[in-house]
Amino acid sequence: MDKTLKILIVDDHPMTVNGYINVLSEESFEGYDLQFNKALSCEEAYNIITNPVTTPDIAYLDLSLPPYPDQKIFSGLDLGMLLRKTSPSCTIIFLTMHSEASLIERLIEATDPQGILCKSDIDIDEFLKAFKIIFSGKMHYSHKILKSLKDRTLDNYKLDNYDRQILMRLHEGIPTQNIPNYVPLSINAIEKRIAHIKTLILDGKKNADDNDLIEAVKKMGIL
Repeated sequence: MDKTLKILIVDDHPMTVNGYINVLSEESFEGYDLQFNKALSCEEAYNIITNPVTTPDIAYLDLSLPPYPDQKIFSGLDLGMLLRKTSPSCTIIFLTMHSEASLIERLIEATDPQGILCKSDIDIDEFLKAFKIIFSGKMHYSHKILKSLKDRTLDNYKLDNYDRQILMRLHEGIPTQNIPNYVPLSINAIEKRIAHIKTLILDGKKNADDNDLIEAVKKMGIL
């Protein structure tokens, strides 16, 4: 018997909601029976989330929604926070027109979502691809979301374009002594920059080599 997978899609545009449902309904997910609920407002979503019969396994949440002041639910973020309290195992995917790093960081900190998709990044194919990636147990952020987080990280560590070029060359396996062939700086300047980046990112880790640095910046999304 197929396992029922309850999917909630929350957006204040009915055509958008129906479009998402149609895309997923046309796909076959072996071993699963997909059941959909849709909500056009925070109040409708709240009632679905808090009903044990309809509590979702996967929730797509738009951020800008008609609020539900009676329950202090004013946005998709509030719905995500509610889900994390009532259904910690629910897979949360945010859909938003915004990609500001401050907003994305708040979403991550407050709800630890499995996915964040910028609407301007996705078409039908990308929406379905993202679903399959997240359905497989992996996290997925769309292109603009990743770029925003990457740029914020670079700003936070005050890494400029030369620093990034140096990191890219190290990532490609180019020895430090050959990097001046690719980056218009002296070897002395490049070595100083590498040492400075290690101090910033590796927090003074002793005996750290270039591989340690590259692994660290990859995890941070800089590369």
